Amino acid sequence: MVDNNIPIGIFIKYGIFTINMVFDITKLKEIRKKLGITQRHFSQIAGISQSAIAKIEAGRLDPSYSNVLKIEKAIEILRKKKEKEAREIMIKKVITAKPSEKIEKIIKTMMKHKISQIPVADKGNIIGLVTEASILEKKGKTAKESMIEAPPTVSGNAKISVIRTLLEFYPIIIVKEKGSFIGVITKADLIKYIS
Repeated sequence: MVDNNIPIGIFIKYGIFTINMVFDITKLKEIRKKLGITQRHFSQIAGISQSAIAKIEAGRLDPSYSNVLKIEKAIEILRKKKEKEAREIMIKKVITAKPSEKIEKIIKTMMKHKISQIPVADKGNIIGLVTEASILEKKGKTAKESMIEAPPTVSGNAKISVIRTLLEFYPIIIVKEKGSFIGVITKADLIKYIS
């Protein structure tokens, strides 16, 4: 799990330059340990000697601007590697409706499975999404008449940061691999992962 408690937005001044870093350099040891990596391995990824990393972590060395950038890049690489993927948090059961399916049947399916939206599938493609709100607003008799825009589709290896961004704009994301739907991710699924 990616640790979201790593300090962000720290500003460090180097002469006339101010660097907006994604971490506090004085917390390097703490950040490195949260990422679960040894000093030696971190130094290899950052391209800085292990002794320099040890001195920076102990507060005995103020890193140069170029080393700060290397450290920042190494942290970003490690955070992305550690970040979970869509297939790790998705719900594997994908319930879909056909475009011609009656709204009454869709409502029963939603109630039975305690879900608030159903993707509309046609010939292996998601063409829209029926939601509780779209049923009330559109008052259509079929899925096609009641659906809204199709949600985005991502691969199973899509990172959580990408999914989080997409879920700001869509209520659900479809996970697809090798032409088949393998899962869905909703805001509730993401919240479960974060908590």
